[in-house]
Amino acid sequence: MSTFDPDALECLAAIVEEGGFERAAQRLSITQSAVSQRLRALEAQVGTVLVVRSRPLKATAAGQLLLKHTKMMRLLRADLERDLRELAPNATRGQRDEDRIAIAVNADSIATWALPAITPLIRDGVAIEIIHDDQDFTHEWLREGQVMGCVTSLGQALRGCRLEPLGAMPYVAVASPGFADEALQGRLTPYNFHRVPFVAFNRKDDLQRDFVCQAFGLARASLKQVYVPSSEGQVRAALADWGVTVVPELLVAPLLQDRQLVNVAPSHAYRVPLYWHCWNLASDVLDGLSRALRQAAADSLDPL
Repeated sequence: MSTFDPDALECLAAIVEEGGFERAAQRLSITQSAVSQRLRALEAQVGTVLVVRSRPLKATAAGQLLLKHTKMMRLLRADLERDLRELAPNATRGQRDEDRIAIAVNADSIATWALPAITPLIRDGVAIEIIHDDQDFTHEWLREGQVMGCVTSLGQALRGCRLEPLGAMPYVAVASPGFADEALQGRLTPYNFHRVPFVAFNRKDDLQRDFVCQAFGLARASLKQVYVPSSEGQVRAALADWGVTVVPELLVAPLLQDRQLVNVAPSHAYRVPLYWHCWNLASDVLDGLSRALRQAAADSLDPL
C-alpha cells in the first residue's frame, strides 16, 4: 500500500472542509498554487480525481476515503497528545488547527444537553469541531467520512461504526400566550393548525409536520412555515408572536413555567429517539467523548 504524504492529505482535508482552494491556502499558511500542487501530486499518486470542482466543492468517493483516513490520523495524534500530557504534564505543545476532532450534532442537542457533556474534554485540551444539522441528516456527515461521530435519530448502525442509544428528546408545541389566544383560541386542533404559521429550523426540517400528523392522526399535513436556522432563534420567534414552533421541552421549560410561552398541544407527547454513532476504533479520546455524551444524555433525556 502506498504511503501518503501527511501534508498532502491535510491539504485535501483543508480544501474540502474550507470549501475552496483560497481558504485552504489561508488555513495552511501556504500559497494557493502550493495547494493545487499538493492536490495534483496526491491525485497522481492515487490515480484518480479526488475533488469535484463544483459549487459547492465536493470530494469524490476516493477523496472521501482519503478524507476519512486523514481524520483517523488526527484521532491518533489526539490520543498521542493525551498520553504525552499524562507523562509530561508541564510540557508545552501547540494545538494545530488541523488536529480538530469533528463530530456532527443536531441543533436541538447543541441547544440543550450536548455542550455541557463536551466541556470537560475542551478543558482537557481536546480540539473539537461541532457541525450542526437536523437529527435526520447528521449521519450523512459520518457516512461521508467528514466527521468521526454523530448524534442522530437513525437507529441502525452504519458500516464500520458502533452505535449507542442515548435517549429520547421530548418536544412541545409552543406559542406566546397572546398568539395562542388570538389565533388558536388557546389550543392547536385538527381544524386550526393549517391557518397559523409554524417556525421550522430549515426546509429539511420535517419535525413540525411530523408533530401535527402524529398529534391528529393524519397521514400527511400541509403547513405554512417560516424558517429560523437556530433552536434558540425558533424560541425567540415564538416569543415575538411569529407563530407556533415545536422545540425541545428542555429548552423552553423555564419559559413555560413563567407563562412567557404556553403549550398549545398539552395532551400530546412527542419524543425523538437519539443515538450516538462513531467510528469503531480503539481510541481513548473517542471513548471519552462517547462516555461523556452517554452520561449527559442519561441525565437529560427520557429513556428509550
